Amino acid sequence: MKHKRNYRDLTFKDLLPNMVTSGNLICGMLSIILVIHGQFVPAGWLIFIAVFFDFMDGKIARRIGAGSKFGLEYDSLADVISFGVAPALLLYSVYLKDVFGVIGALIASFFVLCGALRLARFNIVHIPGPFQGLPIPAAGLFVASFVIGEIPLPFMVASFLLVSSGLLMISSIPWGNLKGMKHADRKKVFLFYFICIGLIITLHSRSILTGMVIYITSGFMRIDWSKFFSRTEDEDYLEEK
Repeated sequence: MKHKRNYRDLTFKDLLPNMVTSGNLICGMLSIILVIHGQFVPAGWLIFIAVFFDFMDGKIARRIGAGSKFGLEYDSLADVISFGVAPALLLYSVYLKDVFGVIGALIASFFVLCGALRLARFNIVHIPGPFQGLPIPAAGLFVASFVIGEIPLPFMVASFLLVSSGLLMISSIPWGNLKGMKHADRKKVFLFYFICIGLIITLHSRSILTGMVIYITSGFMRIDWSKFFSRTEDEDYLEEK
């Protein structure tokens, strides 16, 4: 008697988003290895590259209709490594290790704990619209951007950054979610790219920190980035005409 299979064969379409997520996970792991070897700035840049993979996996999954519960869980596991463990270890190694000892390790662990809680809440209670709490990729890149920009920090300031970023992740403050954008306003998108290029030219490696400060501040100002970059109904009507 043949048993009916309760699964289906995976296609390349199903695997593609998860392959991109793997890029996120690998960047996080490589960042940790570089931290162990004292290569702090390259380790920070790998966290930045991981953000790109994290953005692209969801975008690709939505574009080709290959989203799945497996992909959601796998993405969260990768995020814990790349944007929780890696940046926490990075800041601990650069700013806290030689001064705070065990307390510094606990502060770094608190950041990872809050990131894991943020991801668990997102997977179970996901409300359409703005993110509830600071997304872990934004939090991880924010703290790592101080190392990328080679900015010296007193250990108390570094500790405050880790603790406050952790608390923001588990808060209910709304942050802009570009995933909700349906039809992009090309003029606003062009202006955004123009500003980004200007920041890179003028601030170089510190442009990432500037961008993250703007994004974090926007949460307190209740700026909905998806609405800001989307076309209005009148603009959609005129384009259809």
